[in-house]
Amino acid sequence: RNGYGYGSIGVFVSGIVWVFSSLIVNYHSSQKGIWTLIIGGMFIFPIATLLGKLMGIKGGHHKNNPFGKLAMEGTLWMIMCIPLAYGLSLIKVEWFFQGMMMIIAGRYLTFASIYGIRLYWVLGIILGLAAYALFRMEAGGFPSALTGGLIEIIFGIVIYGLYRYDKQKYRQLMGTLCYINRMRLKCLQVTARVVGCAA
Repeated sequence: RNGYGYGSIGVFVSGIVWVFSSLIVNYHSSQKGIWTLIIGGMFIFPIATLLGKLMGIKGGHHKNNPFGKLAMEGTLWMIMCIPLAYGLSLIKVEWFFQGMMMIIAGRYLTFASIYGIRLYWVLGIILGLAAYALFRMEAGGFPSALTGGLIEIIFGIVIYGLYRYDKQKYRQLMGTLCYINRMRLKCLQVTARVVGCAA
């Protein structure tokens, strides 16, 4: 989970793509906004990986890590659901964004297992409830895409803050352990000298 900063950068970049898509819907057309989200979604992982490396996050995992396979399977499942969301847009264009919010919400629930962070349950539930609320209110494509994007951006920032906090705690712990180890070695050296003098 440390290899991807708890997944925070990906969540944040995804939110940016959603917000950009909402702007395309608002200033151009819903259809262009849909394709902006679909095409932009293809670049979320590479952009997030690049940003992560610039921020000191290695952006990788051990090849034998089973959670890496789970993440890939979740991604494939999401891709296979996109045609369903697009089909909804043929009935009502705004349903595409609400449907995608539901799909992504389900995927984020699996992130709780992948990264071991329960906050992803909260993210998934909030996205799902927001999608349902937008559907009930008959919200258009712009507010739907904007809502999804803002939720992801906020959670991306929060999760990254959690990652930085945990990383700082780990460094402090390692520093303390190193200090204790150095003091132990000094005590052993002093003890050896005293024993040597006594002999």
